[in-house]
Formats: sequence, structure tokens, C-alpha cells
Amino acid sequence: MRSYTKTVLLLSIFILGLMISANAQEESEIVDVSSYQDEAQKIIDAALADEEAFQKLTYFVDKYGHRLSGSETLENSIDWILKEMQEQPFDNVTSQKVMVPHWVRDEESATLVSPYKRDLPMLGLGGSVGTLENGVEAEVLVVENFKDLKKKAEQAKGKIIVYNVPFTSYGETVQYRYRGAVEAAKVGAVASLIRSVTPFSMQTPHTGNSAYEEGIKKIPQAAITVEHAKLLHRLQKMGKSIKIHLSMDAKILPDAPSRNIIAEIKGSEKPEEIVVLGGHIDAWDVGQGAMDDAGGCFAAWEAVMLMKELGLKPKRTIRVVMWTNEENGLRGATAYRDMVKENGNLKNHVLAIESDGGVFEPRGFGFGGTDKGYEIVSKIGTLLVPIGADTVNRGGGGADIGPIMREGVPGMGLLVDHSRYFWYHHTAADTIDKLDEEEYQKCIATMAIMAYVAADLPQRIPFGN
Repeated sequence: MRSYTKTVLLLSIFILGLMISANAQEESEIVDVSSYQDEAQKIIDAALADEEAFQKLTYFVDKYGHRLSGSETLENSIDWILKEMQEQPFDNVTSQKVMVPHWVRDEESATLVSPYKRDLPMLGLGGSVGTLENGVEAEVLVVENFKDLKKKAEQAKGKIIVYNVPFTSYGETVQYRYRGAVEAAKVGAVASLIRSVTPFSMQTPHTGNSAYEEGIKKIPQAAITVEHAKLLHRLQKMGKSIKIHLSMDAKILPDAPSRNIIAEIKGSEKPEEIVVLGGHIDAWDVGQGAMDDAGGCFAAWEAVMLMKELGLKPKRTIRVVMWTNEENGLRGATAYRDMVKENGNLKNHVLAIESDGGVFEPRGFGFGGTDKGYEIVSKIGTLLVPIGADTVNRGGGGADIGPIMREGVPGMGLLVDHSRYFWYHHTAADTIDKLDEEEYQKCIATMAIMAYVAADLPQRIPFGN
């Protein structure tokens, strides 16, 4: 009996020891960012005092302007960035070769010829086929959505379909840009025009990528302004016969070589573990791509250089990536994913941060990852209270980090005041004057603090979804 009691007692002590050990381990994993408050404030102060950052972004977009995949301008802009980075104190600067789509807009126009003549501001949609040499002239059928198109299918044959679909959200409305031509071709239309995907317009057409479907005839597709989509709808409701002449010299050339830009500072203790941040360096062939997405790329670049200037040495490696071909293919993003999978570095990616929503007043981040990961980044977010960027929501990421996030890498997308973003998105109005210097500086500080602390904490953000 005594032997049994002794065994039970020893077993109880053993179990108690395991519990104490587990609790101690759990306590040791509690996230404490209080020691980073001074460094976070130094980053904020330095970012807000740096006037050269906005000047560099301004010089870049003024000099290189639009940078569509396959263009000489894009490749020249990449050359310039690589040269600048190689003169800075990065530990490694390189590029990754990527073959990208090469779509060329060339000359294009849309003209209302009946019931009266009027030029219609327009932009062909990325990937669209061109018209015949003399263009396409046909009667117009205005529809309000795909359901309305199916309802009017018998009237659509031989017509130019105009989708007058109001903006609700980008995710919902963009389907008309992406699939509009496919659905129009299914009912025998000869071309597809969409109301630009925007909540606000000043006669500004918005471009963007579109798609075709195997087995469905490819017809030209373009965007017209909100104002003219509404006009055409009014004319149709009045019973007028509407006719448009559409001319597009768009063509698809063979894939062209481009590059992802990669630069990093090595971690002091765990250099094999990586925090990656960046955006996409390509832009549509209108405007300057200042907001979408040179600002995001340069904010990430400046964030890392800020750490170097302040003498901050994170335990893990911080890597800046400027992905190519986000706008019309995501070839850069998939090539980066394939590269890190092949070299075995995928699971060493501790966190991926993307800025591709404009560099307006920062609000914080959206996070995609585990509950424990969310707890860690939320704690880091508290360091951003001084600039009002401390919000950390569940659910977030970005198009370019999407491929590695789907493999389990935790990801974050920079959240900003996006109230004006879709006013300028994919238009000739995406120019440097739409950005505010102080807001841009705050975006740099926001990305720098999140990246630095995530790279320096004792705890690693857990891999997985």
C-alpha cells in the first residue's frame, strides 16, 4: 500500500512539474513589445523628418512614368533602382529574371456616331484584341449587369454591349472588367465596353486587366467613363438608336524578359529567417503609377534604409522585393514563390508585408495567418499608436504575396485611408500630385516598425494559415 501511495505521489509531482514547465514556456512566449517603444519613436521621428524620400519618389515617377510589362520604360526603371540600391548599404542586391506578357495598346478611339456625334474618352482593357483595320461600327445595347444581359440575349447579336454597372466594391464590380467580353461574346456581341470601375469620375476612363475564355470568340474590350455610360443608358431609355465606332490597334506580342528586384539586410542572429516587404514596380501605361504602386515599393525601400541609418540591427533578415508584372499577370509573384520553394527558403519566411493600396494616411494592417501570429502582430501594432496606424484586422495580404501566403507564409497588407484610391486607380490621373508627403512618410514609418520588430522579436510568427 505504501509502495502504491509513493508511486502516485511521484507521478503527481512529475505531472505538476510538467504543468509548471509548460506554464513557464507559455509565459516565456508572451509577446512583450515595450522594449521597442523608444526605437519605434525614433523611426517615426526620422521618417517624418526625411524630406528626401518623397523627392526620390517624385523624381522616379516623373522620369519613368508608366511602366507596363514588356516595355522599355519598365526595364529602364528597374536598372535605375538597382543602380541606386547597389550604392546603398544593403548586404545583397540582386534581380530575378521573369518572362512577362507584352500587351501593347497603340492607337485607339471610341466615337458615338448616332443619335449624334461625340468622341468618347476610353481606354482599352489589358489583354484585349484589336479591331479590324477600319474598326468596328455597330448598334449599342446597354445592360445593367450579367443577369440583364442574359435577359436581353436575343437583342445582343451583332451589337456592342455597354455594361452600365455602378461601383459597389472593387471586388464585386471588377468582374465586369474581367469577364465582360466573354459574357458578351457568348450572346453574339461584336465588342464590349464597360463603365469604368470607380465610384467617382471626372471624365476619366480606368483601364485594367481582362480575360478571355478558351472556346469563346475574342472580341475587343475597353472602358468608357461613368458619365458616358450613363449617357448611353439614358439615350436607350428614350428609345434612341445608338451606334458607336470603336477602333483599337491593340496587340499581344511574345513574352518579354523582366525582373523582380531583391535587396536585403542580413539578420544579426537568424539570417536564414526572412521578413519580406514590398510592392509591384510595374504600372499601367497611363499616368505615372505613383499611387499604384511606386509609392508602395519606395515606402518599403525607404523603411529598410531608415533602419540602417538609425543603426538598428534586427535578428532576422529583412528583404525588400519589388515584383514585376502584377498588373497583368502576376508572373513576378509566382516566380518568387517558385524560387523560394526550390531553394528551401519558403518556410524561413517569417512574415510578408505588401503595400498596394496607395500610400495615403496609414491606418494599420490586415493580417492573414494563425491566431498566435495575429496576437504577435497586434502587439507590434500598439507601437504605431502615435501616428494612428495601430489597427490590425484579421484577413489581409496582397496580390504579390498571395502565392507564398497560400503556401503558409503569414502575410499583411498595409491599410490606408482608401477613400480616394479608386478615383485614380488605373487612370492617367495616378500622378505624384495625388499623394501627400507627410502621409507617405507615415507609411514608411508604419512599414518600418512592423518589419523591424517582427524581424527582431524572440518569438517567430508561426508559419501556416
